Amino acid sequence: MADKNYIFTKGKRKEAVARVRLYKDLKETLTAGTLTVKKGDIFINDLPVDKYFSGLVAKAYFEEPLKITNNLGKYTITARVEGGGNQSQLGAFIHGVSKALSQIDEKNKQILRKKGFLTRDPRVRQRRKVGMGGKARRKKQSPKR
Repeated sequence: MADKNYIFTKGKRKEAVARVRLYKDLKETLTAGTLTVKKGDIFINDLPVDKYFSGLVAKAYFEEPLKITNNLGKYTITARVEGGGNQSQLGAFIHGVSKALSQIDEKNKQILRKKGFLTRDPRVRQRRKVGMGGKARRKKQSPKR
């Protein structure tokens, strides 16, 4: 099998799954279908990361693993994210990127582990119970008289 030019990881959070490719050494540009990426770009579901996760708070979240490991702008990242909501997808993407960065360098792994980016958040949606009127914790209203 030929040596791949990228590191593939999966990040998860609640129902969201992010399949992340971190390209180690990209010479010029990479073309995949209609998408053309260059070094330092981050694309999620064929959209720039700023368009997919809009807002300053989201930007601070997805850039943090790259900033604390001094890798902002060094690697090209593409991801496929599905399932869950917006925040859940953002958490899955951060988890996937952090796992990829930890595979590149052992120092990164220690830094990311200390910040908690490599730990998968185990909280998931509570299952629906029988006799609860369609919700997990809702009780049916009892008649008073």
